Amino acid sequence: MNVAYEDRFADIEPLLPRVEKPSRYIDHEWGTLAKPEADYRACLIYPDVYEVGLPNQGIAILYAALNAQDGISCERGYVPWVDMADAMREAGVPLLSLEGAAPVASFDLVGLHLPHEMACTNCLEALDLAGIPLLSAERGEDDPLVVSGGPSVYNPEPLAPFIDAFLIGEGEEHIVEVCRAHQRLRDAGATRSQILRELTTIPGTYVPSLYDVVVDETSTEHGYAIPKPGGDASPMVYKRVAANFAHTDPVPQSVVPYAQLVHDRLSIEVLRGCARGCRFCQAGMTYRPVRERTPDQIVAAVARGLEKTGYDEVSLTSLSTTDHSCCPEILARLNRALSETGTRVSIPSQRLDSFGIEMAAQVAGEKKGGLTFAPEAGSQRLRDVINKNVTEDDLERATRAAFAAGWRRCKLYFMMGLPSETDEDIVAIAQLADRTYEIAREVVPPAQRGGVSVSISCSVFIPKAATPFQWCAQTPDDEVKRRQQLLLHSVKNRSVRVHYHDADTSLLEAVLSRGGRDIAPVVLGAWKRGARFDAWTEQFDLARWEDAARDAGIDLRAVAQTPYSLDARLPWEHISTGASRGFLQREYRRALAGETTPDCTRTSCTGCGICPTLHVENVLAGERS
Repeated sequence: MNVAYEDRFADIEPLLPRVEKPSRYIDHEWGTLAKPEADYRACLIYPDVYEVGLPNQGIAILYAALNAQDGISCERGYVPWVDMADAMREAGVPLLSLEGAAPVASFDLVGLHLPHEMACTNCLEALDLAGIPLLSAERGEDDPLVVSGGPSVYNPEPLAPFIDAFLIGEGEEHIVEVCRAHQRLRDAGATRSQILRELTTIPGTYVPSLYDVVVDETSTEHGYAIPKPGGDASPMVYKRVAANFAHTDPVPQSVVPYAQLVHDRLSIEVLRGCARGCRFCQAGMTYRPVRERTPDQIVAAVARGLEKTGYDEVSLTSLSTTDHSCCPEILARLNRALSETGTRVSIPSQRLDSFGIEMAAQVAGEKKGGLTFAPEAGSQRLRDVINKNVTEDDLERATRAAFAAGWRRCKLYFMMGLPSETDEDIVAIAQLADRTYEIAREVVPPAQRGGVSVSISCSVFIPKAATPFQWCAQTPDDEVKRRQQLLLHSVKNRSVRVHYHDADTSLLEAVLSRGGRDIAPVVLGAWKRGARFDAWTEQFDLARWEDAARDAGIDLRAVAQTPYSLDARLPWEHISTGASRGFLQREYRRALAGETTPDCTRTSCTGCGICPTLHVENVLAGERS
């Protein structure tokens, strides 16, 4: 063990017998890449515990990209669970990096990943444990640069006062450019304000402190804070797209964990982007265009990744893996290559209209766990509204093929509270689930029917920034609870299990998704009242947020449940995915008319504007069948 590490870890070691899962805080993983002798040091923090954060592919990609650079070292950090955090505060021990047990505050740059809205108080928890001032305006010349990126930065405003710079879009090239610029400016003796101003010249970098916040009562119903650029700041910050995704390393995952993980498997990103155009889906808009890796690249990456890590399961990850133009070929080749190894190949979620008999036979080989399909809405009318572009026949064909191929467990994902939803749409969810169970009984031999399981998981619709439904209101929480009970009582078959998301959590998600910078005091106030690990059901308490909102003069339900007019100025519109406002408005109107829009990788351009604006295009590995 490194002597310096031993000295620093000595502060943590006495606390380990007092906490749950002490392995969360111990180094010694295989495959770490950090270089403690490097001149420039960055620490990437996932705002959750180790076993949740380590599998994150985004962190793995950035970790590998930074450590591949001469003179730059990148370490990782995670948020200690509540028992450890309390023990560290009591003992006066700051948040330390995992690899080197170095104080996080000692790094040149601290990167906070933002995987979802509910992680925001954990970002404050990490900064506070590190001893870094929470507010960007209060940081001095010796404090690290605090940046944030990830899937949930397309409305950065609720966290804007706490972050020095947001990195919008794909980060593997962006994070290197930011670190190199910071290193150069630091060595030249630039002040903190000079560094932040210079970072705005790097495409995709949003520095909130350079934007004046005004309240526009005329075009925004509740007078939300609207950022306006001051000085040389750009009026529009466009997301970054990796210049050549196909040439990036498909195996960024190098670290073999010291503890059991939530997703304990090798992950290979087989494609990036989705052009299906589901109108509620933020990821479908923000990750465009579609770029696929070739079958040769994927098969070789799986072999190399398994050799490096020793996993016995590999997951082919993307927003919609079965949409890969060569998916059947990839699965067939992998199953042949791994047939004698006991290694399982899994796909996180399957598209109903992509999944047939051949696909069912190939996925997971002989090891069949559970399959997941996402119809999203129960009725065809509502599926057309959200542009899901799948039918009940697709569901029947896919589930029949799966059960015939040996699968016995099927989970169906739906959303509740979608625009224009009626009680008939809720009842249709139950009918679809009941029909799925009947299909299973028709297909599965009588002796095996006892193992058949069909379940419904129903989340609450969250209006998301940068989607066609960004103008929509969330359904009031009392009405959500009524519809949940309607669903529960509409399922006729007692063998169909129903799970639904908590309405209180969904309310807060909507607030953080569509609120302006005036929500930041609410985030701070909730954290001061003990809000942390809000994504964990047992830790979440809406009362903390309601008390903080009351003190800040904010009505949480008004923020979440009031629609915007189509001409309203929105608090996040200075951040762009490249999709035009006109396209999003057109898709919203088509939704109200029940008109669908095709996938541009299967037909022709649908005019979202991303390709010409960002100078990118769809890249497919093979021809669509």
